[in-house]
Amino acid sequence: MLSVVLSSVVASLLSSVVMLLGWILSKRSTSDREKNSPFECGFDPMKSARLPFSLRFFLLAIIFLIFDVEIVLLFPVLVSMSKSFDSFMVLGAFTFLVILILGLFHEWNEGSLSWAQ
Repeated sequence: MLSVVLSSVVASLLSSVVMLLGWILSKRSTSDREKNSPFECGFDPMKSARLPFSLRFFLLAIIFLIFDVEIVLLFPVLVSMSKSFDSFMVLGAFTFLVILILGLFHEWNEGSLSWAQ
């Protein structure tokens, strides 16, 4: 019990010392407005915040989210296929992949995937 308390105190003390040293040794500059401004995707921090949002950036972000969710939905199928093989599961996964590939080709033909024109 004593070793747990002692190790917790040492870990807390060590992390506090490192944080304090980082705070003391860090160089603070308030003269550079661009470095101190928050970075937000799709916006220029030096211009007005009331400018319209880039629709291309929004579409690309939505496409990324769709294909990211695709991986999350297909992972349980792959795990369960390693335990037992079911033809309905394979057919469902294949249908899901075909729909996603057709959607990808549609986005490609539409031009949503090409960032620069």
